[in-house]
This record gives sequence, structure tokens and C-alpha cells, in this order.
Amino acid sequence: MWGDSLLIVFISICTALLGEGLTWILVYRTEKYQKLKVEVERQSKKLERRKEAHGDSLDKQHKKKIEREEERLKNNNRDLSLVKMKSMFAIGFAFTALLSMFNSIFDGRVVAKLPFYPISWIQGLSHRNLPGDDYTDCSFIFLYILCTMSIRQNTQKLLGFAPSRAASKQGGALFAAPPGQFK
Repeated sequence: MWGDSLLIVFISICTALLGEGLTWILVYRTEKYQKLKVEVERQSKKLERRKEAHGDSLDKQHKKKIEREEERLKNNNRDLSLVKMKSMFAIGFAFTALLSMFNSIFDGRVVAKLPFYPISWIQGLSHRNLPGDDYTDCSFIFLYILCTMSIRQNTQKLLGFAPSRAASKQGGALFAAPPGQFK
């Protein structure tokens, strides 16, 4: 069981590095991505400075300027996401094939023992294709997903591909709350 767990962590590290390598080749080194990233960084910092300088005491003119800048920033973030999305489809297709291959190798094998009982709607994933009713037994897919999620994010930060804090703070994410919603 320990050998399988370590092998799955190793597979996760390799697929994260492979994914980031492919993303670098297809996205990060392109001129369009570089320009958009610099523009998003610049606009995020400019918008943050403007908001800090004026605080909550904004007149109509300053509010409109800030709203226009937020709109430009949102558009550039959308363009940046579109540039990334094209390669993500290719990478997603390749990793689906890899995942099905590894899934067939580890099918029906307990690869780890969970120190907790998973909540009911996760049990289908954590106990996938495993015999018995011991829900602390962990399947390949569950451990692989957990490892890949944590390793890929840390790999992006380590390699410098993660979005900057200024850009993240401005809410360019897909599910981010609209600016000023929680004031």
C-alpha cells in the first residue's frame, strides 16, 4: 500500500510538471500572453493605488473612472483566460487518456488508508471500484486528485506561473464576487 501511495504521488508530480511544461510551450512563452499578463499587472496595481488614494470618499467622476478601469481589467482578464483555454483543452484531452490508463492499472486496489470517514457525497470517489464497505480505504482516483490539486498549484507558484496577488485581489477569477459587494 505504501508503495502504491508513493507511486501515485510521483505520478502526480510528473503529470503536474508535464502539464506546466506543455502550458509553458503552448501559452506562457507566447507574446500575446506576455503582453496581456503585463497589462493585467499594470492595471491591477494602478486600480489598487487609485482606490487606496481616494478611499470611500469618491465623487461621481472618480467612481466612473474606477469603473472604467475595472471594466478594462475585466476584459483583459477575460482575454488572458481565452489565451489559456485553448491549450487547456489539449492538455485536458491528454490527461484524460493518462488518467484512464492509470485508473485501469490501479482498479480495485486499495492505495491508501484515510484517517477519516469521508462525507457521503465524496465516498463514491474515495471508494471508487474498491471491494468491501470500509470507507477509509482509498482508491487511486481520490488520492491522485488530491495530490494533483496540491502539487500543481505549488508547482505553478514555484515556477512563477501563478497569477500575482494584485491580479488575484482584483477579482479576475471566474467565480469572484463583484467588487464592493462585501463592504
